[in-house]
Amino acid sequence: MTTSRRDFIKTAGVAAGALTLPQLPSWVSNAAAAEEAAAAAVDKNALADVALQTARKLGVTYADIRINRYRSESINTREQQVQNVSRGQNFGFGVRVLYKGTWGFASSRSVTPEDVRRITQQAVDIARANSVYQRKRISLVPVEKVVANWKSAFEKDPFEVSIDDKIQFLLSLNASAMKTQGVGFVNSSMGWVNEQKFYASTDGSRIEQYIIRANPNFNVTAVNRTNGDFQSRSALGGPQAMGYEYMEKHDWKREAQQAGEEAVMKLKAKSVEAGKYDLVLHPSHLWLTIHESVGHPTELDRSLWMEANYAGTSFLTPDKIGKLQFASKMVNFVADRTQPKALATVGYDDEGVPSQRWHLIKNGLFVDWQTTRDLAAATGQKKSYGCNHSDSWGSISFPRMPNISLEPGSDNKSLDDLIAGVEKGILIYGDGSYSIDQQRYNFQFGGQVFWEIKNGKRGEMLRDVAYQSRTTDFWNSLDGLGGQATYELGGSFNDGKGEPGQSNAVSHGCPPARFRQVNVLNTAAKTTS
Repeated sequence: MTTSRRDFIKTAGVAAGALTLPQLPSWVSNAAAAEEAAAAAVDKNALADVALQTARKLGVTYADIRINRYRSESINTREQQVQNVSRGQNFGFGVRVLYKGTWGFASSRSVTPEDVRRITQQAVDIARANSVYQRKRISLVPVEKVVANWKSAFEKDPFEVSIDDKIQFLLSLNASAMKTQGVGFVNSSMGWVNEQKFYASTDGSRIEQYIIRANPNFNVTAVNRTNGDFQSRSALGGPQAMGYEYMEKHDWKREAQQAGEEAVMKLKAKSVEAGKYDLVLHPSHLWLTIHESVGHPTELDRSLWMEANYAGTSFLTPDKIGKLQFASKMVNFVADRTQPKALATVGYDDEGVPSQRWHLIKNGLFVDWQTTRDLAAATGQKKSYGCNHSDSWGSISFPRMPNISLEPGSDNKSLDDLIAGVEKGILIYGDGSYSIDQQRYNFQFGGQVFWEIKNGKRGEMLRDVAYQSRTTDFWNSLDGLGGQATYELGGSFNDGKGEPGQSNAVSHGCPPARFRQVNVLNTAAKTTS
């Protein structure tokens, strides 16, 4: 169920510059209420019994059923105009079975006992057909039976806040950005997702989860109409696993105004001279470098070269575990599905494994991977770290990235302390363009806002900055970390993987960090062949 911008404007009378906005048309809320009632009327435990009993009779060694409802909402504005308001929801189930060491999966949006029985049979038929070609039989590490209800931590359910309030908030944010002379355009948005997930398996588990995630954003563009140059700055406060309180607690309007000021400054900023620089990377930038150069290569299915879609494989092959000095000794990366406000935080993964926290890199040494029940069994581990996830009841669950974060330093250094130790360097805020090879080894990253560092102090603004390195060279050059007070959480709402593709939300926390003698490029420089 989606409300288009045309229908919204036609029925609600929203126009540019409107000061008061009526509610969405009644048919929208009526349709949502009808779908919610239909989902609530389903006896999930009874349907789970049908699926699991049917699967057992058909000779499977393992089966699970997920009966899930997903709700989404998105609001987009530009200056004083509402561009789009959409709400959607879907409800269905998927059955996964393991037959003769081979996976089978099938799903349906028709959630009835008859369809559950039919889809379970179909999943077994698929596994049976595929088992003829299965080269290595799949096995699973054990997991304890769990019967639980879990809800993510949020204070105000965004789906209970009126559309009118949300629109007014975004329009006022736009007005803050437009205060600065030279700002030409501003777009703002907020997106909300609610996952209501039910899981049952032949291990005896029955788990229900209710998860809320927030994805607010804005982009401010300043234009020099004389020479046609334009520069932009987006929000630095990224998506979080929070409710509507995120819009109230973070100072979005002040950040939008600052973004406008910095976008205008970028028009006059000097272009960087290519060369070697010390870098001080703010968490609003560093999270993406962590995601690409630490998150993806520590996915075990990539390390085993079982997965290459979207982001390729990994240079962190099994022979390097416990041997490779991935980073300097002050670097510790933790995977954590229990972290408050983080996007990949859940109570249990899609195999009923409880959320955990563990080290991937400890004192700079590569020590562990991200695992699921079958990946753990394939590598001789005794338990799964709970990294199994699917983005829909209609998608098969498979290994996905947990929250991965760089632990802060123990000496409580501030951002200014890190800058003070740099004679010639660059301070970088915000995520920008990036490029990384298919083994996650050679990379290049840009950013949004760049400041020159001279003799331990922040200087004037720069532009056209990107840095390049190899993963292990880069992380081994780290020699300074901010303390706990400087730690911030960034992340992505849409991390793609698989074929067919799936999307996962994941967070990466870190303090600001200092890196020595990294190669910096001028992205505006012309090259000749």
